[in-house]
Parts: sequence; C-alpha cells; structure tokens
Amino acid sequence: MRYVLEGSLRKSGNRIRVTAQLVEAETGKHVWAEPYDRGLGDIFAVQDEIADAVSIADAPAIDQAERQHAMRKPPENLDAWAAYHRGLWHLSKISSPDNALAEEFFQRAIDLDPNFSRGYSGLAVAQHTGARLFGARDLIEAQKSCQRLAQRAVALDPADAETRACLATFLVNRGDFDGARTEAERALAISPNLARAYEALAMTLIFGGRPKDGLAVLERSIRLDPSCPEMWALLNLATVGLYFCGDYEAAIAAARRGIRSFPEYPTPYRWLAAALGQLGRIEGGARKSCRAPSSLVRPTCSPEGALATT
Repeated sequence: MRYVLEGSLRKSGNRIRVTAQLVEAETGKHVWAEPYDRGLGDIFAVQDEIADAVSIADAPAIDQAERQHAMRKPPENLDAWAAYHRGLWHLSKISSPDNALAEEFFQRAIDLDPNFSRGYSGLAVAQHTGARLFGARDLIEAQKSCQRLAQRAVALDPADAETRACLATFLVNRGDFDGARTEAERALAISPNLARAYEALAMTLIFGGRPKDGLAVLERSIRLDPSCPEMWALLNLATVGLYFCGDYEAAIAAARRGIRSFPEYPTPYRWLAAALGQLGRIEGGARKSCRAPSSLVRPTCSPEGALATT
C-alpha cells in the first residue's frame, strides 16, 4: 500500500471541520491535504458530500505523486508502472526531446509487461503528439497507429476508464463521434469522477457540432483536476469551443490565456489569428501569428478529423 488517507474531525457548535490528508506510506510525505467546513443540518448528507469531495481530489494528487516517485528512481530500476509514469512526466513538458523520451518510456513499459494496458495508451498519446506538434512522423499514419494502440489497450483491460477515455479521443480524430461518445460514456460509467473522461466527452461534443454542451463538460473536467499537467490541451479545447460557438472575443481571451501559460504550444496562435480575422482585425492576427514558435508553420490539419488541429 503506497498511500494512506488520514482524517481528523473537530466540532464547534453546529459546525464541523473535517481535514483529510493523503500520505505517501513509503516516505511519510504529505501528498495532499484539504479542510472541509460544513454545517450539521444533515450529518449524513455532509458525510456523503465530504466523501465525494475527497474521492475527487485525491486521484489527481496520487497521479502527480506517482510521476514524482517515478522520476526519483534510476531508469534501470523502473518497472512497467514506474516507466509509464516517467513517460507521463516527459509528455507533460510539451517539447520535442521530452516527447521522444516519453515514447521511449511508454515502449519500455510495454516491453516490461506486454499486458500493461496503459503502456499502449500512453504510447498512442506520445506518438500523436509527436506527429501533431513536432512533425516526428506522418500525421495520418500516426492517427491510424494510435487508434490501434488505444484499441489494444482497451482490449487488454476493458475496465480501465483511462484507456477508454484515450480511445475516445482517437475516435474523435477519425471523425467517429458516435463511437467516441460511447467510449467516453463507458469510461464515466466505470469512473464517474475521471477528469480525462470528461475531457474526451467534451472533445466529442465540441467537434461533433455541440460546442456549447462540450464547453459545459470541459468545465467539469477542469474542476475535477485543476492542476492537470495537460492543461495546455484543455485551454486550447476551450478556445476551439468558444470559436465554434461564435463567441470570438471569448475565444481570443482563451487563446491568449493559453499562450501566456504555454507560449511554446503552437496551436492557440492559429485559433487566435482565426478569431481576430472573424472580427476583421486582420492586421492584429497576422502580427500574432508571426510571433508564434517556428513549429506553427508546420501544417497539422487532417482530412480525417478536425482534432488534428488542436
């Protein structure tokens, strides 16, 4: 058992304070802590509310702690689980060298355990990111390969909500919105508080012609995991949703927020230029595009799915 959830309770009048702490058993380090102040009007409702809040909050904390744990281990001592989280750490850095390392670690996870489903889903994401952002391989071929890897991951572990959410995103890439929504909803049936599953459902809705509904789902995803390492992708998805809703001013604001937070991620510059163009501010859009990273000039659009531009 690597993590222990501790708690304490204090009462004052008709108010209680419950403090929950997630502790790494191996080191005694506090991974996450949060106080919850509630009234005692309905103690059973309060109990359920706090239990739900803790279950939502501790999953992202554990995920981040696992990445840090994997980074502390020498590469030669990694098992499949640690290699997978080492890959996630590099994947979150959004650079070509780190993405290449992420692919290596996901492949190592597969080599160490060919039945480890998340090794395949992680490799799929890294390959697609490499093709889409860094031109590491042909995008159309990468999309086909990534879908096969994601399908392999689901076949190995049908009860893993993470792998089903991953498959949903690649089905969106290929324009299979019905299939993508089915997989996203299956992921949520398995894990109702999985932020990544809400992200996948949001993609399905935004690119499937229901951007307003998709933005509401995306907001839920961000609320569940506000420190998501892939926040660059969520901010860009919000920009796309606002653009598709025709709210170009809000899309401009969202794109600029993404650029400020992740200036090396090229795609928000495109949507910023597009939104400025819709408002007739062509000169401003051209200036913004010229300031984008050099990777921006690489075309990433695909006839097989609009998500290739995100």
